[in-house]
Amino acid sequence: MPRIAPTGQNLGAAVTGIDLSQPMSDGDFTTIVMALGEHGVLRFPGQDLSSQAVKDFSERFGSIQASIRSTGELPPSGVHGVGLLSNVKQDGKYIGSHDAGQDWHTDMSYRTTMGFVNVLYGITIPKRDGRTLGGTEFRNTQRAYEALPAGMRDMLRDATVTHDFNKFWDHMRHDKGSTRPPLTDEQRALRPPVVHPLFLTHPVTGRKVLYCNPGYAIRINELPEAESAAILDYLFAFQLRAEFAYLNVWTERDLLIWDNIGTIHRAIADYGPEEHRLIKRCQVMADRIFDPGFQAQVLPPRRAA
Repeated sequence: MPRIAPTGQNLGAAVTGIDLSQPMSDGDFTTIVMALGEHGVLRFPGQDLSSQAVKDFSERFGSIQASIRSTGELPPSGVHGVGLLSNVKQDGKYIGSHDAGQDWHTDMSYRTTMGFVNVLYGITIPKRDGRTLGGTEFRNTQRAYEALPAGMRDMLRDATVTHDFNKFWDHMRHDKGSTRPPLTDEQRALRPPVVHPLFLTHPVTGRKVLYCNPGYAIRINELPEAESAAILDYLFAFQLRAEFAYLNVWTERDLLIWDNIGTIHRAIADYGPEEHRLIKRCQVMADRIFDPGFQAQVLPPRRAA
């Protein structure tokens, strides 16, 4: 049975007493989903997982998003749907995605069906002088919403926000030195701008969240452009306040899962090209967690009602 040990900070809990290389019971899955809603980031230490095991665990939460650069060939992880975050090279070429350090964002807010969770499994974690590098930093967007001035929450109660994948893509190319080419017309068609509520109701906790991240959000649709830009800048800065912060320090063989609805995050790119970082990743869509039938199966009756 999973044992949940909260960090006592704004986010985070360690989960022990479960071997994720084995099929997970329905009861254990419910325990994990509820802990995820409450703590936002869960760390499962000391796991020994194949790429297929990472995928099997991830698919309990929803469908896995395919990369926009997928060619249909078997990826370096050896399993479709499992990507690699890596600065490791083989035959002079990077294996997996090496563009760490995107800055603050919420994965897959640019999709009509938004992202639910990210699942990452640490294989090689960089260290220098006894200090672990390449951490993942988070902010709690449920607490950020609750701390907003009441007048702003009232004014923006029914507001919606446009999210655009191209904002991130161009930022990586122009500001982060990425060698990726511009999106093709075909890729843009796969990732058109989408609209989501500014304040979402979290499907697990029932609490409101501030769903507005600097990686992809481009416009509050109900406001004039200048006012939208000013309020977005305010919201972007507000949710990054230290009072909502949590830092995950990696250990090899950690499996980390976080809630993309209740958090924003960034990878800390504080390591050099010879300080290797290799992590397996699945990005899971929210195509099940908002479904009342799925909630009735997974969540306690008080949340399914």
